[in-house]
Amino acid sequence: MYGWRLRIGLLVPASNTTMESEFWRMAPEGVSVHVARMLLGKVNEEDLLKMEAHVELAAKELATARVDIIAFGCTTGSLIKGKGYDQAIAEKITAVTGIPGVTTSTAVLEALHALKIGRVAIVTPYIDELNWREAEFIEANGICVTKIVGLGLLDNLEIGNQEYYVPYKMAKSLRLDDCDGVFISCTNFRSIEAIEILEKEIDKPVISSNQATFAAVLKRGGVHLDSVKGYGSLFMPKEIKRGDDCAK
Repeated sequence: MYGWRLRIGLLVPASNTTMESEFWRMAPEGVSVHVARMLLGKVNEEDLLKMEAHVELAAKELATARVDIIAFGCTTGSLIKGKGYDQAIAEKITAVTGIPGVTTSTAVLEALHALKIGRVAIVTPYIDELNWREAEFIEANGICVTKIVGLGLLDNLEIGNQEYYVPYKMAKSLRLDDCDGVFISCTNFRSIEAIEILEKEIDKPVISSNQATFAAVLKRGGVHLDSVKGYGSLFMPKEIKRGDDCAK
């Protein structure tokens, strides 16, 4: 039986072509991934807000597969209304299914705290409107955003077509001496192959939306993070000095 250790339910925007594949690549023995989709037009604030209307039905459909946990796999889609929106979506999932829910933005916050990243540089495929929303959300949760840069893409398929070296090059082009780590944002922005390469070259921890979400569901499912190899220090946490907060 697939999923004898953990059966993951994953909600993704309908046009997402990356998250499911990256979850399967990271999955240790006995962990399976089962996906339902939510309609999304463009990657902008208006259409991300509309996508919320599809959460309940998609979650109910996943519940029929008797998954152990349901992850809402969209970064900006789970923070677009600001602080607390991530928790509200997770609670909605649990309310209609009875299954624990978690969102990508919650998982990202957990990963930043786990790796002692108090000051973070962010690279995204997004338009400026979404970058501002993301920076506001992260800072409202107590983490300083030192810089955030995006590709300005509205078409989610175009985001999914980007190669993994695109976020790598974006991060390498930044001045990173004022941050504790790097966050590669967007569940459709392929990047897991670049995480350990980038960590070694910048000597700082790197997280991605998919890596952080996967770590969050493993922890909630009782699967040790060190079961995953080759995808960054998040799966082998170590003590890293945390920088001063934004106020300082």
